[in-house]
Formats: sequence, structure tokens, C-alpha cells
Amino acid sequence: MKIFCKKILSLALSVTFSIYALTINSTAYGEVNVSAASAILIEAETGRVVFEKDAYERRPMASTTKIMSTLIALEQGNLDEYFTVDSEAIKVEGSSMGLREGDSVSLRTLCYGMMLPSGNDAANAAAVRISGSVEKFVELMNKKADELGLEDTNFVTPSGLDDYTDDHYSTAYDMAKLTAYAMENDEFREICSLSDAKISFGNPPADRWLSNNNKLLDMCEGTIGVKTGFTDKARRCLVSACERDGVTLIAVTLNAPDDWNDHTKMYEYGFSQIKNYALPCEFGGLNVNVVGGTQDTVMVEMPRTPTAPLFSDELSKVKTQVILYSFYYAPVVNGDTLGRVDFYVDDRLIESVPLVATKEINYQKSDEKSTVSKILDKLKNLVVRQ
Repeated sequence: MKIFCKKILSLALSVTFSIYALTINSTAYGEVNVSAASAILIEAETGRVVFEKDAYERRPMASTTKIMSTLIALEQGNLDEYFTVDSEAIKVEGSSMGLREGDSVSLRTLCYGMMLPSGNDAANAAAVRISGSVEKFVELMNKKADELGLEDTNFVTPSGLDDYTDDHYSTAYDMAKLTAYAMENDEFREICSLSDAKISFGNPPADRWLSNNNKLLDMCEGTIGVKTGFTDKARRCLVSACERDGVTLIAVTLNAPDDWNDHTKMYEYGFSQIKNYALPCEFGGLNVNVVGGTQDTVMVEMPRTPTAPLFSDELSKVKTQVILYSFYYAPVVNGDTLGRVDFYVDDRLIESVPLVATKEINYQKSDEKSTVSKILDKLKNLVVRQ
């Protein structure tokens, strides 16, 4: 009961106030000339669309499918446990990492095999290892798609081979959304950013080198992935991510004859429009009341300068909301989080930074308490009695 009442007291006395609020007209995104039938460029952190062309039209997406297959594999346990590949699973057409019947391999190695040389054998081998069959793994892929809100995506194969069905599809928007989620996985991000990698598999396992098919890694400054794709039906497909000066953008093109240049142009446009800005937060020292301490108040501050990726005309739209509890119980340790500052643009949270104590306040051992402490104690008791 005491804990419950204490929470009520803290909520009842919490102080919320706005410090900074300016508004301007909404951002205009402009246009980019691309060869792709469908294309999109988003800011990875917020998912905001910077540019799009028929981005919500369902299309086959070829081997960019392996983004989902690799992500699911990396979320499994025992990634480094070796096993013998299923002999039927690896009998698949198209690109390959070179698996043969009787080979021993780990799930982690198969992830490299899917993302770098785009091995269809790797995708099938991982599917059977994880789910027991390709069909059951596809069910897992579609379940994950539903969880991520990919409303216009349906998987039929783990590899992206789609020549025999029209039911394997996605949209540029959904693929960008999936990629933004996948890039939060540090292992996924590392694998897809490599130009080549030394791995081990075989019968017995031996060291080998795999090379990445993504030429954009060398063509475009700041590129950190992600996945190429091609089938006769889907044509050239490409998903990429690029980071410059603290801003990460994700680009997707489906059916793009000139995909390398499409992505380069989209990034040049995107990074000219959106940058990582220091957020306006000009306010003086803020104090929090301390109950039962050697001092009645303690000053709080932000431990770092807040920044966020914004369009230039969004900077003056930033609103700042400071949230502080009305008091805090001693002792207070230097660096304790006592509140936070939230930054918004058009009701969209763009950053949240803690407010931390700037010094230590010890517990007041004396029976003599300050006037502020006595008042707060009375208020506390009043709330507890209720």
C-alpha cells in the first residue's frame, strides 16, 4: 500500500511544462528521377518518407526476401552450433554459397551465405534447420511480417525465387520498414555491411571467403548494406542503407534497370534535405526538491546535447517538454535520473533525454528538518491517508 501511495503522490505532483514552441509550414519532399517501377527513401530512425514513387504497389522482390530469412535466423539460439545440411534443401536453382551434400555448417555461417553471395541453398538450409521444412519456415516468415505490420507482404519461399507463383510479393514501403527493423539487429547490420567475409563450412569444415554482390558498398559514400536481388519476374531489386553525419537513410527499388544510380541519386537528394541537428533547449538550471536531505534542492541537467535528423524547416517547429517529479527522496547520487526532456515536431516524439542530478545529496540524519521538507512530508502523509 505504501508503494502504491508513493506512486500516486509522485504522479499527482509531477510537473510538466513547455519551454520552446514555434511552428512553420509543413515540409515539401521534392522529386527524384529514378528508373525503378517502385522506389522509396525513408529516414531509418522515424520511418519518415523522404521520397517515394509507387512505393505501395505490390511487386515480387526477388532475393531481398533474404532480409527476412536472415533476420529470423539471427533471432534463433545456438547460432554457432554446426549441423549437417539437409540434402534436399540445398538442391535449388540460382545463386549459391556452394553447399554440398554432407556439409557441416552453422546458422551464423548461413546468414553470411544468404546476405553476401545471396545463396538460395543457404536460405533453404536455414529454413529446414529452424522449422523442419521450407513450408513451415515460410509460415514463420509471414507471422513475423504480420507482427511488423507489413500489410502488403506475403512470402512463399525463403530465398525469393518466385517464378512459379504470383503470391510472393511485397512493396517498396514494406521492404523499407522491414529493413529499418532488421538494421536494429547489430549482427544483421554487421553482416550486410561487409564486402567479403571468411567463414567455415564443408565436410569437414574449412575456411572459405564469400563476396558481397552489393556494388553500392564501394560506389556510394556511407553505404552500410543491405541486399541485392534479381529474378526474371522481379527484375533488378535493391535494398540499401546509408549513413552520413549521424543520419541513416534506407532506400528500396523494385524493378529498377539502373538501380545503383537510382540509389545514389536518392541518397544525394535525401542527405541534402535531412540532417542531424542539435535541438533547441535553452533553459537555465532546473532544481528538484529533495525530501529528507542535507539540502532542499538539487540541480538537474542533460548529460548530452540532444540531436535528431530533421528537415531544415522542421528545426523551428521543435517543441520541448520537461518532465520532473516535484520532489525526490534523499539520498540522491550524482548522475541519478530525476526527469527527462522530450522533443516533439508536430506531436511526433523525435528525442528524449534524461535529466540527471548534478551533485550528491546525503540523507538528513538530524531531527531538524527544513521548512520545505516539513511541508512535503505533510503533503505526503495527506496523500497516503487518502
